[in-house]
Amino acid sequence: MEGGSRGLDDEFAAKAMANVGAWILGRNMFGPVRGPWPDDSWKGWWGEEPPYHVPVFVLTHYARDPIEMKGGTTFHFVTGGIHEALERAREVAEERDVRIGGGAATIRQYLTAGLVDEMHLVYAPVLLGAGESLLAGLDLTNLGFRVRRNTNSERCMHVEFAKA
Repeated sequence: MEGGSRGLDDEFAAKAMANVGAWILGRNMFGPVRGPWPDDSWKGWWGEEPPYHVPVFVLTHYARDPIEMKGGTTFHFVTGGIHEALERAREVAEERDVRIGGGAATIRQYLTAGLVDEMHLVYAPVLLGAGESLLAGLDLTNLGFRVRRNTNSERCMHVEFAKA
């Protein structure tokens, strides 16, 4: 798209979207609405056509009917926890990958439960202020991860981890 770039970062972005059969997101990644859903008006940050194009399972404590969006994305709201969301995502993904899209608390839950096989972290030299620490309290080596690849672009560092 206009203003975009080619090169290493674009290659990683394309790879991140390839072979994905389903996504799992935490409620905060879906939107800013907290507590019970006041109504069905909020449909995510992305407008009418989200970037996922496959089923997305949103972890929440509050039930909500699925939302079908343009481009093949359907948001399913899962109240049964991380294992239920993963089971449902694997079922629809079949042989394709299931991606955990965040936020930090969701990713930490899956890492701690030993349910992540590979991870790609991107470090960019930008100060964002306060926020939730992704790796706080986690020992990736003890969880079985090793660095598979570490490479830099002009804008960031890409680190790929895999279970040993």
